[in-house]
Amino acid sequence: MNKWDNLEKAVIGVMNVMGYDIKWIGDQNLCYDGIGKTIKGKDCVIEMKFRTKYYETKMLEKKKYDCLSEFDGVRLYFVADPKGNYLYHLNDLTLPDLTIQRCPQTTMWNQNKTDKEIYYLEESQAIRINYNVDIEDLKKGSLT
Repeated sequence: MNKWDNLEKAVIGVMNVMGYDIKWIGDQNLCYDGIGKTIKGKDCVIEMKFRTKYYETKMLEKKKYDCLSEFDGVRLYFVADPKGNYLYHLNDLTLPDLTIQRCPQTTMWNQNKTDKEIYYLEESQAIRINYNVDIEDLKKGSLT
């Protein structure tokens, strides 16, 4: 858990340098990892996911979305994977159709699987995208 907590804190730190005022609360077992103010001073929350594999679409559980929707303010969803960092502004997002997916019950603690309702978000729906560069691709010259 400490690795994931540190990643969450690092993302919040970068966002705060950009002008946000967010406090990490990932240790409080809520449906979001940070709470505070946007650059424009609006109340906000942020949920973060860090994926070790790249997928063209980014998974958002309906249960998580519903919980975030209870917050009266700006709702942000951040996903990091090997190819990039994606920030979704959930307030204005047009959601795709729900899909039922067999998933682990929890991210970290067990291997038991259950059916979950999932939204698959397109990368193009992210309001901010930063692409990560693979140093091996640079060495091969494939990123010119």
